[in-house]
Amino acid sequence: MSRGASTDIEAVEAANTALYDAVEHADLDALTNLWLDDGISVVHPGWPTLTGREEVLRSYALIMANTDYVQFFLTDVDVSVHGDTALVSCTENILSGGPAEDDGSAGPLVGGLVVATNVFRRAEDGSWKVWSHHGSPVLVEREDEDDEDGLDDGDVQL
Repeated sequence: MSRGASTDIEAVEAANTALYDAVEHADLDALTNLWLDDGISVVHPGWPTLTGREEVLRSYALIMANTDYVQFFLTDVDVSVHGDTALVSCTENILSGGPAEDDGSAGPLVGGLVVATNVFRRAEDGSWKVWSHHGSPVLVEREDEDDEDGLDDGDVQL
């Protein structure tokens, strides 16, 4: 499989990082500039497929408005460039949290894993823009010492 020129790979990696940075910082303007103008789609974990610029950007606005804290640690990142199209697959190790406690301390934090595929296309100005994002939750086996959840050893829980 052709990996493309290293400069293209680096540019796609930077565009991919910018996508996650915009969500982390709840920067809808930056996020808006990272997507193509038309023909785009997104699948957030547990959501139906959303198509079109208005629906896609609205979904991110809703997520950002209802998330007090989110941080992505990307692992298993693989970038392939084929002409004017690029594919990034990665694991999103997500740390998110709710509102701060009354005493000002950090609110509860929750971790999760999502495998993601981000497809980019080269725009007319040469920049790489998001064409599609698809995220699927990863089932994680939990080891509960006192087994209060009623699951047998080896059961999978979201």
